Amino acid sequence: MPAMEFVRKMPLPQEIKRDYPVSKDMQEIKKRKDREIADILTGKDSRLLLIIGPCSADREDAILEYMGRLAEVNRQVEEKLLIVPRVYTNKPRTKGVGYKGMLHQPDPEKKEDMLAGIIAIRQLHMRVIQQTGFICAEEMLYPSNYSYLSDLLGYVAVGARSVEDQEHRLVASGVGIPVGMKNPTAGDISVMMNSIAAAQSPQEFIYRNWEVHTSGNPLAHAILRGYVDSFGRSHPNYHYENLQSLLKLYQESGLANPAVIVDTNHSNSGKQYLEQIRICKDVMYSRQHNAELSSLVKGLMVESYLVDGAQKVGGGVFGQSITDPCLGWERSRDLMLYLADSL
Repeated sequence: MPAMEFVRKMPLPQEIKRDYPVSKDMQEIKKRKDREIADILTGKDSRLLLIIGPCSADREDAILEYMGRLAEVNRQVEEKLLIVPRVYTNKPRTKGVGYKGMLHQPDPEKKEDMLAGIIAIRQLHMRVIQQTGFICAEEMLYPSNYSYLSDLLGYVAVGARSVEDQEHRLVASGVGIPVGMKNPTAGDISVMMNSIAAAQSPQEFIYRNWEVHTSGNPLAHAILRGYVDSFGRSHPNYHYENLQSLLKLYQESGLANPAVIVDTNHSNSGKQYLEQIRICKDVMYSRQHNAELSSLVKGLMVESYLVDGAQKVGGGVFGQSITDPCLGWERSRDLMLYLADSL
C-alpha cells in the first residue's frame, strides 16, 4: 500500500498566471517598488525599510482592511519609511501539524485544498496591489511554489528552519528580488552568512523539472530573529554588540551590499509581541549611535494585525492572529509614526 496518495496534478505557474493575469498598471507599480526597495538595500535611498503585517494571512477581508489602514499611514511616513506589507500565506510548523497558512487552507476552518489555496493567495496579492499600491513580502517556505507569485512579490524571506537547505539557497540566487536570510533557530550566524554567500553566487540546478542557471542575487542579506538554546530558552540577537559582530562578519566576507533587517518578534521578543515596540526603539538607538550600524541596518520586521494578541482557529475575533501574537492596529500606527519621526 503506497504511503503517498497522488490527489491531482497541479496547474503550472504559467497557467495560473494566464488565468489570473497582472495588469500593466500593476506591472508598473511593481517595477517602481522593486527599484525603491533595491535602492535602500544598496544604500542609494536612506529611508528605513519596514516589513510589517500579520504573522500569517488567514482571511482576505481582514488582510485587506489592514492594508487599507496601512496605506493611510503610509501617506504620512513615506518620506522616511518604505513600507512593504507582510502577506505571509505559508506558515512553517515546527512539528508539521496545525494551520499551515492560506496556501493550504483558504478557509482556516475547512479542510486543506491546495488548488483553491494557490488561486486564493494569488488573488489576495493582486488585490493588495490594486487597492493600495503596495507590493508585498512573503516567506519562501516552498521554493517550487515561488513561481506562482513571482510577478507580484517585492520581498522574500527564507525562514530559520529553511536557511540551511540547499534548494532554498539556490532558488534565492535566481528570484530577482531581495531575499532576507534568517539566522537558524539555534542561532549559528555562520549558517546565515553561508546562505547569503550561496544566494549571491551564480548557480546551476534543477527547478520545476528544468535545468536552470542563475546569475546570483546581490540583494540577498541577513535577517536577525533571535535564537533558542539547547534548553529551549529564547535569546535576542538585535543588541548593539550583535550588530557590531555581524558588521565585522560582513566586512570579512566580501559579500555585496552588506545589510540586515531586524525581526523584532520570534526569539528576539520571546514571542512577547508587545516587546516589539521596545526592540524597534533599541535598534533605532544603535543606528543613531553608530554611523556604520546605521548603514548596515536597513530595516525592521514587525508582526502586526488589527487586534492585539492571538486566538485559536475559530476564535471569531476579526483581524486577530491565529498563529503568533501580533501588535494591534493602534500600537502599530503609533510605532510607525514614532519610527518616521526618529529618522
